[in-house]
Amino acid sequence: MSVVDGAVDTRELVIERLREDSRFALASHEHPDGDALGSLVAMQELLRALGKDSVMYVSPDDLPLPSEYSVFLLDGAIHEPPSDIAERTVVFLDCGNIDRNSAAVLRDGAHLLNVDHHHDNTRFGTLNHVVPGASCTAEIVWDLMHGLALAPSLVAAEAMYVGLITDTGRFMYENTGPRAHLMAAELIEAGVDVAEIYRRLYEGVPVQKLTLTALALGQIQRFDGGKLTLAALSADDFARSDAEEHYSEGIVDQLRAVRGTKVAAFIRELTGERRGQRKVSLRASDDDVDVSVIARAQGGGGHRRAAGFSTTLELDELIAFLRPAVAAQLHATDGHATATLA
Repeated sequence: MSVVDGAVDTRELVIERLREDSRFALASHEHPDGDALGSLVAMQELLRALGKDSVMYVSPDDLPLPSEYSVFLLDGAIHEPPSDIAERTVVFLDCGNIDRNSAAVLRDGAHLLNVDHHHDNTRFGTLNHVVPGASCTAEIVWDLMHGLALAPSLVAAEAMYVGLITDTGRFMYENTGPRAHLMAAELIEAGVDVAEIYRRLYEGVPVQKLTLTALALGQIQRFDGGKLTLAALSADDFARSDAEEHYSEGIVDQLRAVRGTKVAAFIRELTGERRGQRKVSLRASDDDVDVSVIARAQGGGGHRRAAGFSTTLELDELIAFLRPAVAAQLHATDGHATATLA
């Protein structure tokens, strides 16, 4: 069960810390997704099984969680750093960078264990166990579980399964390898009710989410022969559809599915006090474009085929940034002239 990508040395060092240290604090990235939450809850369960004093930190800005993540109860989660943080080992899960992250409030821990699978991770920990070849951070937690000779509780198994299926797109994305299916099989054997997990994650869709999706798909723009497919939603669009911000999750994947698309971009204006700021989600259809490079140019990051960033740029400025950024990488891979910008 040794972890992929030659991270054996750091794996053993992390296992040593988990076994020897007595007090922990766990955190993940802001606006946590299924893998962030699944890794967080699963690691908490493993540490409890080891008899450790462990707390999960969740920023109050990230609550309440999106309804699809109601599977995570987050029992006992804290919303501010513990008073003894300097005496705790902090485990950051699925955090590529904490400099602009709510989890940064825990960076004064005794040890900082950085457990992640993002290839552009900034290695901010005192110990960095970064495994880009893993399908998700939950897979790394699963591997550490084996290294600790633990069996998963049902709570841990469900948490890791949610992390797995959300980060692999229900086993459709290119990061889905044999280990992902082996992991799924083992977690199902541990008691995961697959139909129930899928129902809670993907069914019971609010009608407002469908209304919002219809607004986005009705505003698709295609540039440079369709290589860039883009849609944007304004704060007014969210108000018109009475939709919560997280209801836009998944729209970018529908854009990526459009024939001929190399890069899909979904842009949403934030609401309330953050109105005027925008979050940009990027997806690549293949390896011709590394969207994490584009995201990093704006202070964001992510994976080669899935990345994002936040910005104060206006929509027309974003389009003017994205088009040449995509074209430059396509030019480098195909040897042809960069697409002419209209």
